[in-house]
Amino acid sequence: MKNPKEDLNELIKHILIKSDLSIYVKDYIKKLKIDRMANKKFILISFGKGASSMVNGAIEMLNDKIEGGVVVIPKGTKRPKGNLEVIESSHPIPDENSIKAADSIIEWTKIRGNIGFLFLISGGGSSLVEKPLRPITLDDLKELNKILLNSGASISEINTVRKHVSQIKGGRLATFVYPKKAYGLYASDVPGDILDQIASGPTVPDTTTFNDAFNVIINYNLKESIPKSVLKVLIDGVNRKIRDTPKPNDKIFKKIKNEIIAKNESILKHISKLLKGKGYKTIILTSRIEGESKDVGYALASITLDSINKGLPLRPPIALILGGETSVTVKGKGIGGRNMELALAWGLKVNEQISYKRAAILAFATDGIDGPTDSAGTLLSSEDINYIKSLGIDIKKELKDNNSYYVLNKASLLIKTGPTGSNLNNIIVVAIK
Repeated sequence: MKNPKEDLNELIKHILIKSDLSIYVKDYIKKLKIDRMANKKFILISFGKGASSMVNGAIEMLNDKIEGGVVVIPKGTKRPKGNLEVIESSHPIPDENSIKAADSIIEWTKIRGNIGFLFLISGGGSSLVEKPLRPITLDDLKELNKILLNSGASISEINTVRKHVSQIKGGRLATFVYPKKAYGLYASDVPGDILDQIASGPTVPDTTTFNDAFNVIINYNLKESIPKSVLKVLIDGVNRKIRDTPKPNDKIFKKIKNEIIAKNESILKHISKLLKGKGYKTIILTSRIEGESKDVGYALASITLDSINKGLPLRPPIALILGGETSVTVKGKGIGGRNMELALAWGLKVNEQISYKRAAILAFATDGIDGPTDSAGTLLSSEDINYIKSLGIDIKKELKDNNSYYVLNKASLLIKTGPTGSNLNNIIVVAIK
């Protein structure tokens, strides 16, 4: 056995390989034998952080069956192969290109003839493609997204609101495609792999309502802060002045097959196998962790300390493995991300309780982007906390200011991969020797 930080560092390359969405797309096309369909051409529409990778897999398999289409990617990320229309859009806050992307997709759905549609959708699509319901303006939409992202609401709650202020989310994109045959292939970035929550479920029957969206606003005390146009749309929806998003029994879904083809759980199982090979006993705690990042970090520290002191749930060597997406309620003025904040809270708690050098945590975003930063997350040991303190940094103070990036950057503990072209949520692993 190496030390736990070295073991976890070796995992990063395996996580990146296992997150390659082009492989999942190719496997799915083989399974359905889409590539063998006679006399069938496809319009390819893809958006999300994993759009380029997913498109590359489809082009490799379908090649001359693709008649055209559009790919919407975050600005500055790698462009896909082929000659498809490519729009660089904005994440995590929508902009003018998000509207442009929605308009282009709607135009492509108007093509007639013996044409099928292949939608390749991944996390991040909620901001990359958008067309708000009237009278909501783009500025209103930007403000809404900023407020939601800083509210502490879960990604599912945020997407519930997004679906009900949009002309294409929550299954509404499927209304433009009907009655043509279509496939919706989704890469999941939401805890629990809820299909209608991924990129706000543009081609999927919606299981949420205007009432659910309005309750999110009420529960997080956002009624007074969101734009008035947004509040009007939600209230009109609750009062049935606006038709709700299409539900599972709607005829528009009869000719579209939606399926999750890639998810966080696959990576967790792969990690477990690799760590067992290194001599660890492994436990996959969950693939759907949610909650405040600091609180989750403290909870994992408690499990870590019980393992060290009491052999609960198992005696070391042990690896605790989990995935999902925690939240950060932004109250400070610092810069950070959900993974960095979680890991720093874990390290602080473990370090306060015991002088133990042989424990480490990897908290990693598979898309390569943790919060509004250039970091994918962090890898740190309980011993690294002593080093951070030696730099004169008050960790508790910086956590209160949501300034985890500053702390970990000063200590050279950040992981920087750049955008990975994937988005299968976050990976968290605690290794104890």
